[in-house]
Amino acid sequence: MRFKKAFIIFAVFFLFAGVTSLSFADEGMWMPHQMKDLNLKKLGLKMDPDDLYKRDGTGLMSAVVRLGGGTGGFVSHDGLILTNHHVAFGALQRASTEKKDYITNGFIAWEKNEEIPAKGYVADVLLGYEKVTDEVLSSIKPQMSYMEKYKAIDRVKKELIAREEKKGKDIRCTVDSMYSGNEYYLFRFKRIKDIRLVYAPPQDLGTFGGDIDNWMWPRHTCDFAFLRAYVSEDNVGVDFSQNNVPYKPKSILKISIDGFKEGDFTFIMGFPGKTYRNYTLSELQFDMDAMMKRIEIYKDTIAFFEKAGEESREIQIKYARLITGLNNSMKNYQGKIEGIEKTSVVNRKKSEEKDFMEWINKNRERQKERGEILGKVKNFMEKYSSYYWKNNLLSGLVSPYLGSTLLSQAYEVWRTAEERQKPDMEREPSYQERNLPYIKMRIQLAEKGYDLKTDRSFLKYRLKKFFDYHEDQLPLAFKGIVGRHSEEAVDDYVDNIFDKTSLAEVKKRLEFLDKTPAELKKLNDPILNLAAELEKEMKVLREERKALDQERLELKKVYVDSLMRLKEGRIAPDANSTIRFTYGFIEGYYPKDAVYYLPQTSLKGLIEKDTGKFPFHVPQKLKELYEKKDFGPYIDKKLKDIPACFLNTTNVTGGNSGSPTLNAKGEQVGIIFDMTYESVIGDYYILPELQRTISVDIRYVLFITDRFSGAKHIIKELGY
Repeated sequence: MRFKKAFIIFAVFFLFAGVTSLSFADEGMWMPHQMKDLNLKKLGLKMDPDDLYKRDGTGLMSAVVRLGGGTGGFVSHDGLILTNHHVAFGALQRASTEKKDYITNGFIAWEKNEEIPAKGYVADVLLGYEKVTDEVLSSIKPQMSYMEKYKAIDRVKKELIAREEKKGKDIRCTVDSMYSGNEYYLFRFKRIKDIRLVYAPPQDLGTFGGDIDNWMWPRHTCDFAFLRAYVSEDNVGVDFSQNNVPYKPKSILKISIDGFKEGDFTFIMGFPGKTYRNYTLSELQFDMDAMMKRIEIYKDTIAFFEKAGEESREIQIKYARLITGLNNSMKNYQGKIEGIEKTSVVNRKKSEEKDFMEWINKNRERQKERGEILGKVKNFMEKYSSYYWKNNLLSGLVSPYLGSTLLSQAYEVWRTAEERQKPDMEREPSYQERNLPYIKMRIQLAEKGYDLKTDRSFLKYRLKKFFDYHEDQLPLAFKGIVGRHSEEAVDDYVDNIFDKTSLAEVKKRLEFLDKTPAELKKLNDPILNLAAELEKEMKVLREERKALDQERLELKKVYVDSLMRLKEGRIAPDANSTIRFTYGFIEGYYPKDAVYYLPQTSLKGLIEKDTGKFPFHVPQKLKELYEKKDFGPYIDKKLKDIPACFLNTTNVTGGNSGSPTLNAKGEQVGIIFDMTYESVIGDYYILPELQRTISVDIRYVLFITDRFSGAKHIIKELGY
């Protein structure tokens, strides 16, 4: 009955939106054009909803930028971007050395000419979007196979993107599916490629609590950093140049230090990665199994690299980003599995699907068209499983995160060479001409994230893990060597290919990008040859994946269309890294019996957690500021302290990191950096009583920037 109940609750809430007793979390990550249907004024918004998104780029949403896998917001007319420390962490890691350890010590540019390139970062500024469903689906004919349909849609997407990107040198576009292929939208961005690091607090503050506190509440992490966007003198997003000037955004976020109280309306705009709320039960169960297996893989990988770095700070720095990312994902998966089991999500899904089928069977036409859809999705997932695990094993070998870096780089070189033999419109999207600069950038940046000796050892470690697999499961390229179950044989094999390869030099890898497959074969480089052998098998799996993806899309298209009809259209599309809006209220929660979590933490709590050792080491200067109560204008009068972090009932996911949290007036009062452990299951299933998002209080950000670091030039730029 939950479908019916959810709609009734939603309607009742809107009817009595003026009440102050909230305990409510909206389940949607809404697209900009859907915001007009949310009755935001009645909920508490104190600005004109029409000012949130405007096609001319002056709306508040245009101040929000996509930063790769995270989000940021323009907070000055000189292109200053406020985001998370962990979003900017890659820039810190790549710029760090043992002598200049920006991870540990933080970074401050006192003048603009001291700002350093945030290597690997681009900022995408939303220019607008439009519905292109008819254009995309007009290419589909009923008699087509799944593969033919996949290729037809892929072709139209590429044509739409190419057409739009011709309109400007820095225009970047995507075509994204919503509601499982029921709708398609073309998004246009201005891509800014010169991003520089301005300020980041030291590790003791930016990652306070580390993996122990990750996803947990109460939190005291000061997870923020400042970047700056630069463009050419004629306002074009170009590569780094000393002649570039700060970007002048059309819209910026105003900072507010006025604070808030429990029950206040808040909202978030950002680029959430992926959610799976419209999954069927069979899809959820498949993902649970996959998450449990990934946890073990991640755990092994983390342990390997932590051990490798025990005696070397240089190796620790090189693998810091990888270890942090894997730890983050692993704990997220653990929280999801634990939450799904504790809150009986499987039983809830079963109940929903029972109600769904009752609704289907009430209408003979619906029953005829849609009556078997859940069974079809279940049968598909059983078929998909055998493909998935074979592909997962093979692709892990060339993954930049779970495989040998050198082998991953060799695979990138080989794939690029093969794809460049095709006309641009026939290539895989990642290897089209528009993406070649980013392939080169990834190859250059890889040098900052691995150690050759450690990488050699890691490939040996990975191959020895194959001893546990049946011979039929092994990649063909390794059957001979791994099939012998000899550690000595694996060691000799890996040593041989590493000793003889020329890929250890980044200069050579970049040079090889311009060669043809025939020219690469003549080099007879053993790691390149291995990559070529792996690609033979992966190519077959990749083509299989395309047909499977299209088949799944069409099944889900029917299912999600049915949900939309059942819920009378009041259903948000799952997140897919496109711009979204979510709203909620400042509110604590009950994580378990007799325990209530307040929605606000303070500097006092940070001091109380101090152990003198990372990740709970409080810098001496901050202790002194606390003892003197030298809080300046950033003090919270009610707390009589510096507010640290706070909760609200919005719902977010990966990709939202760095998103601004705004008050009812549209002023920034915080920065999203996490969900609570109890609400990570929100990617699959929203439980309003537990759904909470964690933000850094903007007053904590300003206090650390000003009083702790003395970076008053940044405070002045923010308007204070």
